Amino acid sequence: MSVTTSVTVRPVTSKKDLEAFIRMPWVVYRGETPDPAWVPPLLQERREFLDRRKNPFFRHGEAELFVAFRDGKPVGRISAHINGEHDRVHGDGAGFFGFFEAIDDEAVAKALLERAEAWLRARGRASMRGPFSFTINDECGVLVEGHDIAPYPMMSHSPPYYARLLEAQGLTKAKDLFSWGYKTGELPKPIRQMADAAKKSPGVTVRTIDMKALERDVRIIMDIFNEAWAKNWGFVPLTDAEITKLAADLKLFVVPDLCLIAEIDGEPAAISFALPNIHEHIADLDGKLLPFGFAKLFWRVKRVPYKSARLVALGIRPKFRGTGIGGKGLSVLLYAEMNDRGARLGLTHGELGWTLEDNDKINMGIKLMGGNVHRRHRIYEKALVQAQAAAAPAGGDAAARRTPEEVG
Repeated sequence: MSVTTSVTVRPVTSKKDLEAFIRMPWVVYRGETPDPAWVPPLLQERREFLDRRKNPFFRHGEAELFVAFRDGKPVGRISAHINGEHDRVHGDGAGFFGFFEAIDDEAVAKALLERAEAWLRARGRASMRGPFSFTINDECGVLVEGHDIAPYPMMSHSPPYYARLLEAQGLTKAKDLFSWGYKTGELPKPIRQMADAAKKSPGVTVRTIDMKALERDVRIIMDIFNEAWAKNWGFVPLTDAEITKLAADLKLFVVPDLCLIAEIDGEPAAISFALPNIHEHIADLDGKLLPFGFAKLFWRVKRVPYKSARLVALGIRPKFRGTGIGGKGLSVLLYAEMNDRGARLGLTHGELGWTLEDNDKINMGIKLMGGNVHRRHRIYEKALVQAQAAAAPAGGDAAARRTPEEVG
């Protein structure tokens, strides 16, 4: 697509700019060729997520948001950011980009990515990696397979041409993420037998989270999550503030039967955590909770059964792997419990993941449970300076840390 008019990229410095940034997906997915698979995010949630006073990411990270304009109209957006927790864990000098949305125009993508690169280079970053919006625990990756499937909660969606736009600017694949389609139903006989044996093992119990002690149990789940995923590529643990925020956000949507803690002799040993597919309830709200959207959503959450869910995490605390009931036994038990409890709730299908493309053990287990890869996201990377360059600390000048709330 050839366009001759110039592209201007400017940082978000006002509430008007922020609104243009937040609403950019409507330009892409509701434009000349509407995307029927796209689910509009809730505008109020996006505003809060980008508010540095409310998002715990900003306690250890900094970010700049940019919007691209042509002839006064927004045509793309991007963020450039530094994650202090990633620096602490990995120390590889990586910088990040995220929230990438753009019309199908290489000039727009080039202008956005060059602006993000310049911001990261100025802070001594060795590479630019993404998209992460803002962290690996948030929405991440460019969709490269499964564009006709509606995204599940906390999973990104993108047009087929995004990969082409990014690769044209010199970004290359760093890692693919698999999302697995799954249908509830009767389990293969060997799997059922293994799950039943694990359930009968002395000292093994599986319980749902306690809604009266939600923050405590979310903290247990996230503590095991942080331990179990610690050695995965790019993993960054959730901070205490992020866990507290997550517990507060889950109060309206969490389904106890989809959030399980397996204990061995009373000690939490493994977790399985799924989110009901809230996109079933918000797809027709066009991102708006006012004037009637909130009432519709509240009624649907309370009265309309979900048909699907996303299994976000299933993991075992390292100390319980490979001994006694641990390892495969606990995994199979939790897979079976999630299948059976989901079926009793009326769930017919769902998504498992994401998982890393080279996590062979986990991927094989999902295949044995009947899963199939139905969506694939790609993380891209580009070198910015010599690999041995020292990483600049999270921070930077005060102007770069400004947010719309502070200047609007």
